[in-house]
Amino acid sequence: MDRSSAGIRACFFDAYGTLFDVNAAARALASELGDSWQPLAETWRSKQLSYSWLRSLMGQHVDFWQLTGDALDFAMEAHAVAGAGLRQRLMDLYFNLACFPEVPAMLQKLKRAGLVTGILSNGSPAMLEAACRTAGLDGLLDHVLSVEDVGIFKPDMRIYRMVTDRTGLPAAAIAFHSSNGWDIHAGKTFGFHAIWINRSGQPRERLPNPPDLVLHDLTGVPDAVGAAA
Repeated sequence: MDRSSAGIRACFFDAYGTLFDVNAAARALASELGDSWQPLAETWRSKQLSYSWLRSLMGQHVDFWQLTGDALDFAMEAHAVAGAGLRQRLMDLYFNLACFPEVPAMLQKLKRAGLVTGILSNGSPAMLEAACRTAGLDGLLDHVLSVEDVGIFKPDMRIYRMVTDRTGLPAAAIAFHSSNGWDIHAGKTFGFHAIWINRSGQPRERLPNPPDLVLHDLTGVPDAVGAAA
């Protein structure tokens, strides 16, 4: 545990890309998609994020499920991917995404140490409920917070305030984890102890308020917040 994490009483996590593998849906159909599966997955994710930001700026909110479908439609057209029922199968797989392998054990360690755990996500409540159920995380999370309670996507500061409002804890007592660099900078701006889960070795974002710590996956989180025992 580094000294800056002393006093952490809760750990919150972004969902998609942090706890849940956003490439898993396209990867599951790789035998049908062939070499297109990874470019499709990357465009799908890129458009999903950009549409969330653009809709927030435009004041044209829809829930994350509709936005995910819109992003998939763009990606399928961009990569000339088509097939009977393929879109529906990809969406069904996304609704029930697998978590990364280290997630259950990591959350168990946090719970044993008495820390509050939760998700803070753009995902709709139904999406998050399904993903947590599929991954077997239901009993390991105290809070599952969706932006739908506010009606705007990250990185609006009102989203991060949901955590302090719900837990009653000060921002400095909360460790926030995300695989998205921009999300981490926003969480740090709000006042969280910010831990960037840089799974793909991305360069640092040129944004204010950098993360307190960078990890390559979630395995080291319990140690980072003093819950490794």
